[in-house]
Amino acid sequence: MPFTIDSARGIFPDTVSADVVPATIARFAQLKAEDQLALIWFAYLEMGKSITIAAPGAANMQFAERTLEEIRQMSFTEQSQVMCDLANRADTPIARTYAIWSPNIKLGFWYRLGQWMEEGVVAPIPEGYRLSANASAVLKAIQALEPGKQITVLRNAVVDMGYDPSKLGNYTPISEPVVPPTEVSKRTNVTIQGVTNQTVLAYMNNLNANDFDALIELFLPDGALQPPFRRPIVGKESILRFFREECQNLRLIPAEGVVEPAEDGYTQIKVTGKVQTPWFGAAVGMNIAWRFLLTPEDKIFFVAVDLLASPKELMDLVR
Repeated sequence: MPFTIDSARGIFPDTVSADVVPATIARFAQLKAEDQLALIWFAYLEMGKSITIAAPGAANMQFAERTLEEIRQMSFTEQSQVMCDLANRADTPIARTYAIWSPNIKLGFWYRLGQWMEEGVVAPIPEGYRLSANASAVLKAIQALEPGKQITVLRNAVVDMGYDPSKLGNYTPISEPVVPPTEVSKRTNVTIQGVTNQTVLAYMNNLNANDFDALIELFLPDGALQPPFRRPIVGKESILRFFREECQNLRLIPAEGVVEPAEDGYTQIKVTGKVQTPWFGAAVGMNIAWRFLLTPEDKIFFVAVDLLASPKELMDLVR
């Protein structure tokens, strides 16, 4: 085999990902818990002026309801402590429960807390609270980002909270039920300027249809998927779990691409376009590049999903 997973990661090396996102997340992680919580609140208030966050569905919330109700019954002091414990990744019963939720359940949990803060049910940020200089700098950095990058930073900020799941030993992750695939007769197939490869088109169409069982069959048994700013996920079982837990109801809008031969009959294909999430719908489209490495049999050996640094790459695929 001419490629390893590590060497495959280097295809289309001119792709410029939005490194400002992990850099901002790293700066956020260095803040004290109170500043993290206040910054999240201020940032969501600011974003809410121009972006409407979609209410989570019942399926996303059912697993968090018991914990939310427990928090609802607490005093403001106790509620504030719970949120600080989550930010500090403390070893508490609620932080352990939070640790095994899927990202969508965690996002729904914070959405509900935000609603309750506005209603006065959950402890608000103390009146007159001022962010530290470091937190103010991070907030300004978030405000300067495009909306797609803003929501990525804030999403990762809350997803990474809670007790470290690697310290839990054996556990069963909790995620919302898998949405049934869209009926074939109701699917709309994508077109990609410059790309007619059926595997790449099927990847986009199956993901848009939540047809994860068909999607995973496009991969080699030891194939890999690299989500934005993460290490590659290797093997069909692990990739399928990622699709089911984190990719439901996405809308992929590929625009154009390039196809190039690689070693030993392999093919490398780069596609650029946008992705819309169920949390923000058509209001926010994240600028994305997909970098595929296909075997001579057109199976996916590797695909990287990159959040682009600049929208310019959507219109410029000249290498």
